[in-house]
Amino acid sequence: MPDYKHFPLADTAEGLTEAEIIDWKVKPGDEVTVNQIVVEVETAKAAVELPIPWAGVVTELLVEPGQTVEVGTPILTVDVDPQGAAAVNGSGSAASAVSAETTETAEAAEADADEMKPLVGYGSKTTVAKRRARKSQATPAAPAPEPVQAVTVVAPRPASEQAAPAGYVPLAKPPVRKLAKELGIDLRTVAGSAEGGVITREDVRRAADGTAETASAAPQPVTAEYDPATRERRVPIRGVRKATANAMVGSAFTAPHVTEFLTIDVTPMMELRQKLKGAPQFSGVKLTPLVIAAKAVCLAARRTPDVNAVWDESSGEIVYKDYVHLGIAAATPRGLVVPKVRDADRKSLAELAGDIGELTAVARDGKTPPEAMLNGTFTITNVGVFGVDTGTPIINPGESAILALGAIRDMPWVVDGELAVRKVMQLSLSFDHRVIDGQQGSQFLADVGELLADPAVAITY
Repeated sequence: MPDYKHFPLADTAEGLTEAEIIDWKVKPGDEVTVNQIVVEVETAKAAVELPIPWAGVVTELLVEPGQTVEVGTPILTVDVDPQGAAAVNGSGSAASAVSAETTETAEAAEADADEMKPLVGYGSKTTVAKRRARKSQATPAAPAPEPVQAVTVVAPRPASEQAAPAGYVPLAKPPVRKLAKELGIDLRTVAGSAEGGVITREDVRRAADGTAETASAAPQPVTAEYDPATRERRVPIRGVRKATANAMVGSAFTAPHVTEFLTIDVTPMMELRQKLKGAPQFSGVKLTPLVIAAKAVCLAARRTPDVNAVWDESSGEIVYKDYVHLGIAAATPRGLVVPKVRDADRKSLAELAGDIGELTAVARDGKTPPEAMLNGTFTITNVGVFGVDTGTPIINPGESAILALGAIRDMPWVVDGELAVRKVMQLSLSFDHRVIDGQQGSQFLADVGELLADPAVAITY
């Protein structure tokens, strides 16, 4: 007999509750190997490719591209025993085994989903869900029916649901699924009353009483729609855009922002950059003003550790961090993401150049893993690449300061009492006034500015 396993959507980072299916990498009938990439999903953090922890044959894709499902929802079914090696032992009856398997499959489906709770890609757990022992009494041999007809992975669909698109998976939390199972209700026949069509306990109870509305068809993926009459296009708020909006609103209305500005002559920095570009240690990496600014931030944070601290409301403490996980804001087709350079303060200028180049390239491709965007301590956003002089950036949640780099322009500047054309840049620093006073914020911004205006000052730090 085939041995079906249900591959549930895993929590790919802290706190994620749902993800949108972007693209399937496999189709029914495909053979898969352990840790093979089978699907690309978009979470509130980024696009992520998920590997499967089993080898076998794909039997069914349970979710259509464009659908958003909760963590723990089965999205794929795999037959891990396609040869049916465990179908019949000795001269036992295949029909008897089929009957026992069919009886227990509905209960096993939920157990299989619970079996794959940890992050995918690390192999299956050593423990498996317990099932009732199969009856072993001998019966006359009978031809085994076709596997797809003999074993059902999920309960049969009622006639009213035959028109539903293939792969429809009802949205319901585990306690609701358990209640539906106890009452004998097929969740695919129930219309969810909660936001997003999520099925509640009350919906299940009404279905059991015969007073609930039935779900005649599965919800279709929501896409951008253009209305010629109004000449407007509506795009659903979800994924990275939704997460960014929630984070920025939460930060703006929680941390009291203060923003300061500084205009500096960065001609010496640009001359140093040109000189270092030919050095052997910078071969193969791109030395940008952003990289030099990142080094300046790490050096300046040593003198003003307040900018690398965070306000912990729950514990009533200010947490000072003896490391700099430097966030680099990157614009991507899916929205703004902020991957982190871990322990940036311990890296050389060449190492920072390599790490920042790699992070931004991966981010623009939409492949930044969620864990790469967690636990930052300070962020740099480079608005200058868009030709913008300055801005008032919003602090990332969990941090206390963010530095914006403006465009570098040729401008008139007084040098030793004489007017000259110099490379000029504007900096802006937003900081949380609960953690950082004006003195500390001003000192930090001045230090960064001095390091960029005269990189030789770095030897005094």
